[in-house]
Order: sequence, then structure tokens, then C-alpha cells
Amino acid sequence: MDAYGEAEQKTAFLTVIENNLAVPFQTRVLGVEVTVEKVDFNDADEIVAVCRRDRNRQSVPILDLPIPSPPPAGAEWIEAYRWWVMGALREA
Repeated sequence: MDAYGEAEQKTAFLTVIENNLAVPFQTRVLGVEVTVEKVDFNDADEIVAVCRRDRNRQSVPILDLPIPSPPPAGAEWIEAYRWWVMGALREA
């Protein structure tokens, strides 16, 4: 897919992650088991995982999300996004 500029590239990553990541799945955030329900953008234009525990929901930047073992299907796209972000930081 054509993507011009960082914003379009980030949107493309969100789309690929949304289309391929098998949700819901469980992981641990700060030692607490949560269910990842979906991925989205937050107000800071970060890709986030929307996590739920009981009735509480919290968005966690996808770069900070611990991937469980074994990983859910599609988790390789989160790793690809991490690789892309790290490459962009090295070039800056």
C-alpha cells in the first residue's frame, strides 16, 4: 500500500495490525492480567492496545504492550511496527 509520510505509514500499520491481530487475548500489564480487546489511536496519535480488566478499560501504547508466550496470531505486525519505529528513531 502506498503511504506518504509518517502519519500515513502509521495509519497503514494500524490497519494491518487491526486486520491481522487475533483479539481478544490475555497478557499482563504491570503484573495484572488484562484482556486486549482491540487496537486504536489515542489522542496523542499513538497506536494503543485497549485493555480490559473487569469493568475497567485502559489504553496502553502498543510499543509498551508485553506480548504473551505463545503470542497471538498477528503479533508479528506489532513487532514489525516496533522495528519501523526504532528505525525512524535511528534516522532522526
